[in-house]
This record gives sequence, structure tokens and C-alpha cells, in this order.
Amino acid sequence: MSGRSTGRNDRRREPGASSGAEVIAMALFVAAVVLAVGGVNVGIRVGYALEGTATRVPANPFEVVFAVVAGDLAWPTAGTWVLGGLLALGLAIVMALVVSSRRRRRRRSRVDAASTYMGRGRDIESLTRKSAAASAARLNVTTHAPGAPGGAPSPGVPIGTAIAGGQELFGSYEDQHLDVAGPRTGKTSSRAIPPILAAPGAVLATSNKRDLVDATRDVRSAAGPVWVFDPQGVALEEPTWWWNPLSYVTDEVRAEKLAEHFAAASTGERSDGHFETQGESLLSCCLLAAALDERPITQVYTWLTRPGNEEPAEILRAHDFALSADQMAGIATTADKERAGIYSTARRMAACLTYRHIASWVTNTNTGTDTGAAAGAGAGGSGRSHFDPAEFVAGGGTLYSLSKEGKGSAGPLVMALTAAVVEAAEDLATRSAGGRLAVPMVGVLDEAANVCRWRQLPDLYSHYGSRGIVLMTFLQSWSQGVEVWGRDGMTKLWSAANVKVYGGGVAETEFLENLSRLIGDYDRVTSSTSRGKGTRSVSRQLQRERIMDVADLAALPRGRAVVLASGNRPTLIRLNPWMAGPHAAAVRASIAAHDPQAAVTLHKVDTGVDELVAGDTVSTEKAPT
Repeated sequence: MSGRSTGRNDRRREPGASSGAEVIAMALFVAAVVLAVGGVNVGIRVGYALEGTATRVPANPFEVVFAVVAGDLAWPTAGTWVLGGLLALGLAIVMALVVSSRRRRRRRSRVDAASTYMGRGRDIESLTRKSAAASAARLNVTTHAPGAPGGAPSPGVPIGTAIAGGQELFGSYEDQHLDVAGPRTGKTSSRAIPPILAAPGAVLATSNKRDLVDATRDVRSAAGPVWVFDPQGVALEEPTWWWNPLSYVTDEVRAEKLAEHFAAASTGERSDGHFETQGESLLSCCLLAAALDERPITQVYTWLTRPGNEEPAEILRAHDFALSADQMAGIATTADKERAGIYSTARRMAACLTYRHIASWVTNTNTGTDTGAAAGAGAGGSGRSHFDPAEFVAGGGTLYSLSKEGKGSAGPLVMALTAAVVEAAEDLATRSAGGRLAVPMVGVLDEAANVCRWRQLPDLYSHYGSRGIVLMTFLQSWSQGVEVWGRDGMTKLWSAANVKVYGGGVAETEFLENLSRLIGDYDRVTSSTSRGKGTRSVSRQLQRERIMDVADLAALPRGRAVVLASGNRPTLIRLNPWMAGPHAAAVRASIAAHDPQAAVTLHKVDTGVDELVAGDTVSTEKAPT
């Protein structure tokens, strides 16, 4: 007896589907019969009508065929031309279907078949345009997108297009987003730029590259003022305005928060826990003293270079912050070696203040040595406008905060500015109807682990959605988040995010294994055929397999992403880059106006669009990311 198994390697076949050649042959035979019978009937009836022949034609189409074959019905000359026309038309239709099928196959990636078993239709109903629009209406959110042609509204934060069903997916203005994807996977072009363009109100964006700014700044200018905080010259922006970080410090709690941002974002070798804690406390006391005495923030570093200087403590005591003054006095009375270690740690945290090009952005002169820097615009020297986070949030403008990693990084100041803006939005929401912003603010934290190391972010994610503050955090890997927030913190951030997007490019087995489990399993049907002694038997077996295993996820094609959203089944999406969106022309114009290599950049964009129209799945990566 011999056995033969069919369908054993077809991991993505629908349960119960048959792959037998008999079914295909039967379908082809039926199609051929229908076409032949139909062609003969149309040919003879239309031919008789054209020739004016009064011969009676039977109503039964099969009887007509038999009569023609038997010679009982004469075949009209005109019928040959009719039949030829039908054959030509049929051939044209077949060719069109073949071309269309080939194009569809080109648009499909090797993982698209997995979408059959993932969320679609009602399984992802809360992510549809209709649901997002209903949520915006319920929250009384104005969804006018300033840059959209004709003022076309955006019902929510764009995510992508579902492979199964072709639905365009959106996050509501209550959702928090977390993206994990490696480099060159289309995060910026498909997941960062479109939400910025579609945002109904203020936008806060962080990055370590200028492409995000060049592509969106002119489009966003229709919504309000555009501010580019660029202390390291990432976008070659001049300091035509300034922000005083000490304007954020109103009491010892705010001072401690600001010191925490400096500590989290600072670079260099870490000391032990005692010196880290004491150094952060010392820095917070100096920040509070400088704010109370309306000193420039650069004064803080000067104090940290002079351990014996009692001026900060005297300022604190004069403003009734006696306990903070005692805290500084306690540090001053420690052993010389320990005190030196504490001051050294605090100086490392505030090291970014020593760079002149950075200081010019946070003081009101180009040298960073002015006095009265906490006053309004024009006080003490340069006359540049001062950035006010509260006015910014209410005005619906756009703020880009840029920095690079390594020595000379402005990361602590970028982090402090980001926190100040988000907290200003939270304060405004508290004073607004329903405790939420009437017009949501969108925060795109690109390269968050490098540019915006916000310790409290996992805790904030759990409630910012109810305040109308939509945050989108972008990481290159799971371990990158663990480095910033620890394993528990990263797990908390992942769990608190309502919309989680994996865009490929990650080779961390543990993370991918957990993701594969979340996507789930499907029941695969296999069949085996046995023949012997003139008999044939078919048996079927049910086998459970992963919808997408670790290897599938590690090699996820460019232009594809997996979305896990609260209350929805995981679904596979096609990323929609800005080049294929309604703002494409405006973005091209913005790039042409600001990108120093605009000709090269736009050539790449145009190439990407051409390939996108042709259906190439990697076209999303042809644009700048």
C-alpha cells in the first residue's frame, strides 16, 4: 500500500480548503461548457437578427447547440463575426484579469496570507474610520487637519490599511501609541509624518534627524507658529528664540522633576546609587535657587563647580525654602571626598549647560551669561521671543525638539522642554471642560530612547489619553526601552499603550516569541491520500500552528506591520507613507524649501512614488526616513 500527502507545506491554507486537481479540472470544464454554449447561442441569435433570417431558434440553449451540430440550424455568416468579436472581447478580459492578478501578487508580500487568520471586519471595528469619527464626535473634538487639501478632516491618528479587507485604520484621540521597529523600516515616512500632518491641534515632535522637520514644517505652519529647538544644529537652525528651563520651576517639586530629567538624559559614567541620588538632590536645590533669584540656568553649573559656595543656600533660605537650604548645608558638611563625589555627579548631569551653542538657546543672550534671564523677551540683551509652553499648547502650533546622542548632547534640555510642554497641556486639560483638551495635542516622540529618556513616561501613558494628550513613542527594539525604563517599566509602557505597532527589523527572540503568542494560533487542516488494491481513501488531520512565528516576524517585509490594539484582534497592515497621502504635494514643497539636499531627497521620493503606483511593497522605503 502506498500513501501520498497533499497540502503538507501549505501553512496558510484556509481550514477545510481542498487543493485537489480534480476540483480545478471540474471548474475549468464547467467554465468551458458555459462559454461554448453561450457563444454559440449569442452567435446564432445575433447573426440571424443581423441577416434578417426568420428561422425559429429554440429557447433551450443546449437544444440550440445540438441543432447546430446536427445541421438542423444553419450557421449564419454574420454569426462568425459575432463569435469572433466575443472571443476577442473574452481574450481582452482574460488578459486584463491576468495583469490585474499579477499586480495584486506584486503588492502582496510573503506574509500577507497570514492576515486571513488575523483581525479583520468586526474584529477591528473600533479602528475603522467610522469608529474614529464617532469617537471624535463623542469627545466634541474638532478634527480639521490644517494641511489637508480642501480642509479634509482627519477622524483620528492614521495607522495604516488592513491587508484583509482593505480598511483604513485610525487610532482615536484617546489612544496612546507605541511603535517598535528597527532602522529603515518606514517609521518616519509612514508612522511619524502622517500623524503630524493630520493633527487637529498642537504638535510636539522629537527626533535626532532633520527629515521630520523639513517634511512637515511648512504644512504645519497653517495651524500656528512653528518652533524648532535645535541646540546642536541638527537642522542648522539659528537660535531666533529662546526658552528658559527655569520658568518651569515654581517650587521644590518642579525643581526635583527638572533635575530628574537632567539625570535621566545625561551621558557619561554613572556612579553608585548614593551619589546619583545626592547629586540629583543637589542639582534640584541649585535649580530652585536660580529660579527664585531669576538667574540664568548657566549659573547652576557655576555653583556646582564651587562646593564651598553658600550663595544657593542663602537664596533658598531668603525665599522661605529652609529645608531645601538645610539639604544643601548638609551636603556641604559631608566629608570632603563624599562631597566631591556628589558635586561631580551633579556637574555630569548638568554638563550640557557648558556648551555655548546650547546655552544660547536657554538664555537671553548668545553667550549665556546674561542676568535677568527669567524675565520676558528682550530682557537683558538679545530681544528674541521667549517660548511659553502654556501659550504654545493653547495656540495649536508645532514644536520640534532635536538633539543627537554622545558628547555635547542637548538631550537633558530636550527632555525638559518636552516634559514642560506636556505638563502645560495637562494643566490646560485640567481647567477645560471634562478635564480634557478640547483640541487634542499630538506628541510624536521619535527616537525616544536616545532623545527623550523620560523616566515617568510609562506611568503617564495610563491617563494621558483621557486628557486629550496623544503620545506616540518610537523605539528601535524592545531592549532599547528596557535600557531606559527597566524591564518592568517597559512592560508597563507596552501594556498601557492602546495601539501597539511592530514594524519589523528586530531580531530579539524573546520579544518576538511573546509577540507571536499574542498574535495567536490557527487550525491547519492537512490531508493524506492512500491508494491500494483499487481503492482510494482520504484522511484529514487538524494541527494547530502559529499564525506568524518568530522567523516571520523577524523577517517582516518592509511596508508591513502588525497592529495590536485594545479590544481588537491583532491585524496585519500595509503602511501608508506620506507620498501616497493627500499632503504629498505640500510635503514636497516643504522639503524643497528647507532640505539642503532637496534635489536628491525629492528624487528618492519620486522614485518611491513611481514604484508605489506599480505596486512594489518596498516603495515605502524609497522616501527619506
